[in-house]
Amino acid sequence: MNQLAVTPTRRRFISGRLYATPAALEELRAVNVSVGDLLSRHLRGDWGDLSAEDRVQNDLALQIGLRVLSCYALPGDGSVWIITEWDRSITTVLLPADH
Repeated sequence: MNQLAVTPTRRRFISGRLYATPAALEELRAVNVSVGDLLSRHLRGDWGDLSAEDRVQNDLALQIGLRVLSCYALPGDGSVWIITEWDRSITTVLLPADH
């Protein structure tokens, strides 16, 4: 029997205050990708383009209160990160080069 990966339809954690770097917003606009859609995926636990090990780390981070990182591929060669801090007070959308 094949198992399908199921992404929760409900938010798994809170975002806190939302921030985005100007470069990330510019890149998302340029490739016509919604920051809201990516944020929704992040908060549901759809970690995007992470390794299996990093996905497990994020799931553990939700349980014990560590920082959570998602990475989403963009059209072309780009990607965007979304990071929620350990205390869930701040979530930031940024390009890897912004870190």
